[in-house]
Amino acid sequence: MNHPEKLSHPEKPPRRSHAEAREQAINQIIDIATQEFVEKGLAGARIDEIAGRATKRKIYYYFEGKDDLYRAVLERAYRRVRESESQIDVEQGSAVEALRHLIEHDVRYHSQHPELVRLVMNENIHRAEHLKQIPNLPEGNRKVVEILGRIIARGEDEGSFRKGIDPIKLHMNMTALSFYNVSNQFTFAHNFGLDMTSPEAVAQRAIEVADIIIAWVTQQD
Repeated sequence: MNHPEKLSHPEKPPRRSHAEAREQAINQIIDIATQEFVEKGLAGARIDEIAGRATKRKIYYYFEGKDDLYRAVLERAYRRVRESESQIDVEQGSAVEALRHLIEHDVRYHSQHPELVRLVMNENIHRAEHLKQIPNLPEGNRKVVEILGRIIARGEDEGSFRKGIDPIKLHMNMTALSFYNVSNQFTFAHNFGLDMTSPEAVAQRAIEVADIIIAWVTQQD
């Protein structure tokens, strides 16, 4: 006697833990809030607009209000850029090669994440008053300075870097040149007819910024 074949049922995905569900909910709210703050700034952003794509009840469950949510947006934006930099392998090759990899990464990252640039511009208008309320943020941001410090020390040992390079000033110069490609892309395009957003333009800009910075750190007296 033939028996009907048993139907196979797809396995149910494992249930998320409470912590995973909480993290996902918070990230969804921050995703929506990031768009609102980038487009309208802190003053123009409205919880009701954010709640139109989330829920006001959920927002106030996780955050105390608009300022608290804004700080969470800022913190995640800074954390993500620092995490991305920590993934770059700067231990292989020469110090010049390591620095080039990190610089080109920063140029690409800023171009791919214009929300970071807009948020930083907005927070400078507020004189960093909200950044000052985020615990341990300076410590997290200094990770890239530590990375640059190691590269500088290696470059000095190899004889390729000049002596006395300040890693904070190196970071400032890298960020400034990476930042400009996003912060001024519309006015520069209007004034000079230059597309700064195409993949080809970003790739070329990354090489140019690396060339500029490396010329500076390798310049001998």
